[in-house]
Amino acid sequence: MGNRRTLWLLLAVCAAPIVASYAAYHFWRPSAQVNYGTLLTPRPLPEVDLVTPKGKPFRSSELKGTWVLLTIAPSRCDKSCRDRLVYLRQVRLAQGKESERIERVWLLTDNAAPDAGVVAEHPGLHVLRDPQQAIVAALPASSAPADHIYVVDPLGNLMMRFPADPDPRRMLKDMSRLLRHSKWK
Repeated sequence: MGNRRTLWLLLAVCAAPIVASYAAYHFWRPSAQVNYGTLLTPRPLPEVDLVTPKGKPFRSSELKGTWVLLTIAPSRCDKSCRDRLVYLRQVRLAQGKESERIERVWLLTDNAAPDAGVVAEHPGLHVLRDPQQAIVAALPASSAPADHIYVVDPLGNLMMRFPADPDPRRMLKDMSRLLRHSKWK
């Protein structure tokens, strides 16, 4: 009698993972989405000649090979614009040694000069102007492109958009996942 009980117990222990995996597959569905930002169908941003506020030319291809956090705003940066710039900086800094793989871009939508104080608060921020507005026209938005923060992959493809009033902690998780799982260095 004891041998039979041992045999059934051994059989149950061996079969339990198979039964549990079957039950989990058919009856328990984890949330299908773990990302916070909206995944976009990857498409290359147009290769355009950008200009710094001082008139120096800048090719968008200079950013290839790095992840780019892109925000769009006029040179007169209001509170939401300033918040987005802070989020870009903090998300990048929070990546630690991986932060060198991320570039930040503020794409100006007008011809005025940005506030020097705002630019000084964000060292390493690329402040650029797109005279043809080709990049702004290529950005999908639920309301206006200036309401979002966009992520461009190292190949130059637009691939993610964060909401208008993003949660920086959740942005940080998304960027950490992207950096951890990408092969670009």
